[in-house]
Amino acid sequence: MTDATIDRNVSVLRPGLSDAEIEATAAKVALRRKELVIALRVGLLALFLGGWELAARLNWIDPFFFSMPTAIVERLVDWTLNGTSEGPLWLHLGVTMEEALIGFFTGSIAGIVIGVALGRNRLASDVFSIYIKVVNSIPRVVLAPIFIMMFGLGLGSKVALAFVMVFFVVFHNAFQGVREADRAMIANARILGASNWQLIRSVIVPSAMSWIFASLHISFGFAIIGAIVGEFVGSRYGIGLLINVAKGSFDAAGMYAAIVLVMVVALAAEYVMTYVENRLAKWRPQVLVETQ
Repeated sequence: MTDATIDRNVSVLRPGLSDAEIEATAAKVALRRKELVIALRVGLLALFLGGWELAARLNWIDPFFFSMPTAIVERLVDWTLNGTSEGPLWLHLGVTMEEALIGFFTGSIAGIVIGVALGRNRLASDVFSIYIKVVNSIPRVVLAPIFIMMFGLGLGSKVALAFVMVFFVVFHNAFQGVREADRAMIANARILGASNWQLIRSVIVPSAMSWIFASLHISFGFAIIGAIVGEFVGSRYGIGLLINVAKGSFDAAGMYAAIVLVMVVALAAEYVMTYVENRLAKWRPQVLVETQ
């Protein structure tokens, strides 16, 4: 929102207004801004999809390689109603989601617990830091065939790769969040007689909560990446298998349709994560988005 818009919004709050009138005016300003954001988002998406469709139909781009939005929608509808050549669409989507969710939750819990533990114990963090750096330096894609050999083509190998993708992201944020905790607040809790468990539960973890949630917002996307990469290497079901089959048959619409499914799932997970964060972090002050 521009400075001129802010000035107009501020000028609406005339002297002598009651608290209820001020809150109502602020709510109207926030609503107008939200409507503007939604309109701009929809407009940009329509412009992008319309330009893509037009370019493909006029052969400015090759539809064989780039497909077109209408063909992608038709493929999604066909998969939904008739299934894919490898089985029902919901089976593939369910398998990928199961792999990603298990890897996400196990990787997040392990990352938070180990990050908080090492963040509180400087000696342990100094000892294990070199090993964590070494393992973290390994490209995740390289681990996919190793996990396939260890755990087979089933659920275990995909969960293991999703776990690794999530763990290090959450661990580093939890570790740094603990290290950045307010020392004065910790000292005050100690003076009041807080035990180590009470200190961690009531001071350390809430202080690191913003860091942790920042990692959780992106780690679910990494969990899906881990599951799909594992399915690329070897699987019987999953969205990664659909992409792999579409790639082998030069089916551009099928590849983009599978990617759209992944994007929708990741976006839905982002909204769920935001809702959970807002519920668990009510103590944080509200951000004045209407003046930004």
